Amino acid sequence: RLRARERERMGRSRRRVLIALALVMLLGLAVYFRLWTIDYRISSDEAELIRRQFDLANREAMDESAEWRLKYDEEVEKATKCVKELIEVLVEANTGLSSKVKAFQKKSEDAGSITKKLDMLRKENIGLLEQVESLKEELEAEKLKCSMQRT
Repeated sequence: RLRARERERMGRSRRRVLIALALVMLLGLAVYFRLWTIDYRISSDEAELIRRQFDLANREAMDESAEWRLKYDEEVEKATKCVKELIEVLVEANTGLSSKVKAFQKKSEDAGSITKKLDMLRKENIGLLEQVESLKEELEAEKLKCSMQRT
């Protein structure tokens, strides 16, 4: 009978230990999930902030690029107009300075090379826009990678 009582006591104490262990494991799991959700929210907020900053910088760069392009176009138009007016004045005066007229005509042709440079800058701008787009895609891929690592 003593052995039966001892077994019964041991069974109760084991049951208590198992219940306590299960309770501790559940509490630990709850704390773990709480910490995981807090960390996930922080990293999501940081990713959103970085994305917003990137978009803002991209918009500012595009605006500045457009402003400089507009200024450049205006200056090219002014220069071309001035060269044409000078050529007209020299032709009308017909002072026998044909060599100078030819020089001014050459300068007007140089205005054409300026247009070529403008085209090159536009192509470069398109390339930069493509780079910005690829960086956006890379950022999205990194965000996805980070979110996958968290799980």
